[in-house]
Amino acid sequence: MANENDAGGVNRRHFLELAALGSAVALAKPLSAVAQAASAPVSVKPELEEVTISELQDGMKSGRWTARSIAEGYLSRIDALDKRGPAINAIIEINPDALAIAEAMDNERKAGHVRGPLHGIPVVIKDNIDTADKMKTSAGSLALAENAAARDAFVASRLREAGAVILGKTNLSEWANFRSTHSTSGWSGRGGLTLNPYVLNRNACGSSSGTGSAIAANLAAIGVGTETDGSVVCPSSASGLVGIKPTLGLISRAGIIPIAHSQDTSGPMARTVRDAAILLGILTGADERDPITVSSRTKGHSDYTRFLDAEGLKGARIGVARQYFGFNDATDKLMKDAIALIKTLGATIVDPANIATNGKFDATENDVLQFEFKAGINKYLANAPAAVKSRTLADLIKFNEEHRAEEMPYFGQEIFEQSEKRGPLTEKKYLDALAKNHRMSRTEGIDATMTKHKLDAIIAPTGGPVWTTDLVNGDHFTGGYSTASAVAGYPHITVPAGLAFGLPVGLSFFGGAWSEPSLIKFAYAFEQAAKARQRPKFLATTG
Repeated sequence: MANENDAGGVNRRHFLELAALGSAVALAKPLSAVAQAASAPVSVKPELEEVTISELQDGMKSGRWTARSIAEGYLSRIDALDKRGPAINAIIEINPDALAIAEAMDNERKAGHVRGPLHGIPVVIKDNIDTADKMKTSAGSLALAENAAARDAFVASRLREAGAVILGKTNLSEWANFRSTHSTSGWSGRGGLTLNPYVLNRNACGSSSGTGSAIAANLAAIGVGTETDGSVVCPSSASGLVGIKPTLGLISRAGIIPIAHSQDTSGPMARTVRDAAILLGILTGADERDPITVSSRTKGHSDYTRFLDAEGLKGARIGVARQYFGFNDATDKLMKDAIALIKTLGATIVDPANIATNGKFDATENDVLQFEFKAGINKYLANAPAAVKSRTLADLIKFNEEHRAEEMPYFGQEIFEQSEKRGPLTEKKYLDALAKNHRMSRTEGIDATMTKHKLDAIIAPTGGPVWTTDLVNGDHFTGGYSTASAVAGYPHITVPAGLAFGLPVGLSFFGGAWSEPSLIKFAYAFEQAAKARQRPKFLATTG
């Protein structure tokens, strides 16, 4: 679903007809048939496979590559692997200006001006991040198929200022997986279903499914996802990536389609800790449109690569949140090996170091998300372009009912309906729930655990071998970690720990507020010793 709605001659009704036809064709086949047909990837040049930001910069400096040739190479991979070949369907829309931007970066380089480490580097961003260009920002929903933002999100503007080439936008779990409790991660009405490039009939996890699959399949150098609870770290774990969910306030939320302002953040998704650290430094900064980011002036860093240390685990005290283990034997084996490796790297392991409040704020997290979603989405839609006809959450609910065949063929919108019934953010139920969440996740949760055991960080499995995609019954998440850090607004990094049944498994490092430097140091030390990432093989199925 790339640029059909950019052509000017395609009206809204025709766009919806095309979208419905595309989704019907893509999803009419059983997933097994899709996987079998796609099991042999189209041949592509291997030059860009697993290449890092530093290697790309060295190649442009030496004249081996130009920004344009790199962009062309990734666009060729997208055509071969995303649209044909295994057709993982990670990219929802290509930026028609990408090559022109790349050429502009080449011209600046020829003139002796290099903006920094992302100069000329292709990046993909999730389709809930506003871009003031020819692309739309839809959150995967046909209701926002004509949402042409008038202003870049802070994240997008930071990328442009850094000289990055925004290649396109990635598919996502529609509305960032906040429409139904029976949803299938990686599916949206506008974009269809994103597949996991490791095993095609397995889920890509969500909601940043497209970014995860795209970066794993080397369709861009780096990507940006967003997270409310698990939506950066889960798809990163499922796609063998490094994902960083930063402290709330480190990166501006302005221009990102919201779920909940008390938990929403964007974050880097990359194949290495170094590349994720480079991207994090670019995205960080104070923004007048998001007052919470004032903290980043003194607590953020413009260069997180200075914390990379292959011996960074030496002398560290690392706690094991054992309560998040036990859901999968293969995952437990990888975690056992990871803990043993961390010990050999000089860390003291404290096991167990459980979070006493785990599971005690699940209901109130749901309350807060629904209250904040109603307020946030109504505000976002009220300021959307005139072409967007849905101006409130109630309008979205109505749109989905009127376009049920395209928007709700597999699951409904009960979360939307429940959220619509919520009151204002001054309501006592909301205020009490938010206070409980912060107390349970912060003071009595992560902070208490780290203080009790004198820890520098805590580890847990991010997730196990990802589940088989099931459009009929929806996701069946088996286990892993994300919630305490998400609710607290604290940082969380996942790094590849190995493969189980050909599927990646991530190891989580998390800690207190603003502990990104330490977490990056620990994750890098583990990554350099483990060397666990393997490129995807686009297998049809496990076994």
